[in-house]
Amino acid sequence: MASVQAAASPDPFALSRELLEAVLADRLSDRFVCELIWPRLGYAQNGSGIWSAGPAAGAVWRESFPIEPQFIAERPPSVALTRSIPKEHKQLLKEQLGFAGYRIGELYPRRTRRATAVNWLLAHLAERGEPLADTGPLPPLLEAPADPVAGHPGDLPVR
Repeated sequence: MASVQAAASPDPFALSRELLEAVLADRLSDRFVCELIWPRLGYAQNGSGIWSAGPAAGAVWRESFPIEPQFIAERPPSVALTRSIPKEHKQLLKEQLGFAGYRIGELYPRRTRRATAVNWLLAHLAERGEPLADTGPLPPLLEAPADPVAGHPGDLPVR
C-alpha cells in the first residue's frame, strides 16, 4: 500500500489540532472525516459528486478503491489506511494529541476508525514536513451521536 505521501488535491480542508480533536470526539460526520482524507490521497470529485481516484492517487489505491473508500463505514479501506501509515508515524496520535485511546465502553468500530483517520492525517503532515496548527477553520460541529454505533444522521452503516 502506498504511503501517506500521495499528492494533495488543491485546497483540501485545513487541518488543526482543534479539528482533529473534533473528529476524535465524534463531532463531525463520517463523510466529512473521509473528505479530509480523500483529496490528500489523490481523489477528486467527479461531475456527479463522487470522489474518484485520480492520477495523483497511488496505483494500489486506484486499483483497490477506484471510488471514494469509506474509511469509517467499511473495514477494508480502514485497514488499508492503517497499513499505509509508515511505522515511524504510528504513534503520532499519542505523541501529538496526547490521545490515550478510547475507554472500553467507548470501543466501537466507528470510533477506532476515526482514530486511524486522525493518525493517518497526522502522518500525512509529518511526511510532508508540515506542522499541525493549534486552531483553524472548523465546519459546524455536531453533537456526539446518542448511539455511537449508528453515528450521525446520514452516516453509512458500519460493516
